[in-house]
Amino acid sequence: MRLVILGAGESGVGTALLGKKEGYEVFVSDFGNISEKYQKVLEDNEIEWEHNQHTEAKILNADVVVKSPGIPDKAPIVKKLHEKGIKVISEIEFVYAFAKNTSIGITGSNGKTTTTLLTYHLLKQEGLDVGLAGNIGESYAKQVAQDPEKLFVLELSSFQLDGNINYKPHIAIITNISPDHLDRYDYKYENYIASKFRITMNQTEEDYLIYDADDEAINNWLQNNKIKAQLVPFSLTKTFDKKGAYLKDENIIAMINDEKITVPVNEIAIEGKHNVKNAMAATLVAQMMRVRKQTIRESLSNFQNAEHRLEKVAKINKVQYINDSKATNVNATYFALESMTTPTVWIVGGVDKGNDYDELMGFVHEKVKAIVCLGIDNEKIKQAFEGIVDVLFEASSMEEAVKLSYRLTEEGDTVLLSPACASFDLFKSYEDRGTQFKNEVTKL
Repeated sequence: MRLVILGAGESGVGTALLGKKEGYEVFVSDFGNISEKYQKVLEDNEIEWEHNQHTEAKILNADVVVKSPGIPDKAPIVKKLHEKGIKVISEIEFVYAFAKNTSIGITGSNGKTTTTLLTYHLLKQEGLDVGLAGNIGESYAKQVAQDPEKLFVLELSSFQLDGNINYKPHIAIITNISPDHLDRYDYKYENYIASKFRITMNQTEEDYLIYDADDEAINNWLQNNKIKAQLVPFSLTKTFDKKGAYLKDENIIAMINDEKITVPVNEIAIEGKHNVKNAMAATLVAQMMRVRKQTIRESLSNFQNAEHRLEKVAKINKVQYINDSKATNVNATYFALESMTTPTVWIVGGVDKGNDYDELMGFVHEKVKAIVCLGIDNEKIKQAFEGIVDVLFEASSMEEAVKLSYRLTEEGDTVLLSPACASFDLFKSYEDRGTQFKNEVTKL
């Protein structure tokens, strides 16, 4: 069997290693440059590769193709594969055939990284043999090649789900759905929503779908589509009798099969209403996996969130600096602004993905004392907020943005980097943007 892999990042190279182990003839092709680190891994494992090109003769003779989630279906080489009827799948789908244990699959427009890390933390603290993969950490394929018996918690993007045919998580979570990446879905929100729900398409009556019962898009889809999995809701506004998680008197109440746990909200390490929901989802998984109540409570109180996600960087002259560079869409920034409790200088901007800033207006009016626009083209942000915030400056570098913010603050304020936009106009990635922010803050 000939396995061709398109894209030689963490996911692609991991897939190559698993393919080689399972006896495939493997060829890796990357239209861009393959980093020296990954070139060495491929060389050491005697796997054939090419970069800066796609040689059609070596690709169109594949039995199966695994493509990187970053390569769109509209790419010429992918179109040719489809025309020839060659199966094009995701890393997750390829690995599914070789993983011996079940997985927990987590998707959503926002909150999926935090929920994935939190779920992993709860299970690991209990001593379970658990791995972390998908859209985060080391390649799923590489880890399964090393230990196929391990239970995995997987963060799954819509692009990864699009390439799945048979993949089935035992427990699936949809944290929420809001418009994102619509350029990959013909600008149709319903296509993006359907993509998220692919996480449950192969689930049976013995599996679980944990979901946000306050989310309009999720509720509408569930009303109009049949699924087989057992539905387990969580909510900040509703209550449930048999299974699910809800809020009562500032406590999370989570129930599975008559097992109930109560966790005071003020004992959860991560702040904000959205993180109460993330904690609910992770707690429900922990209960299903028979994690002890004491472990759940302790783990929720000592969890440290991902870098670049509402990360407290430093307090300087009694001003708190927060790095939320991972907020690359309006919905993520909504959650960040919602969790602010002091007057805020907000650093916003970058590559706009068709953003509608209307839903932020209430929070901006109530909480934001000044805006620093950080992007090459800030016109849309200026038009949206000039009438609401008295103080609005533009910056063309992170150094300038942080220095401006410093001058605009007084004791007790917060400086929040939560861009609501992609980073590629001024930075290599959202990680680069967040790291630069932290570096500039330490220079103050």
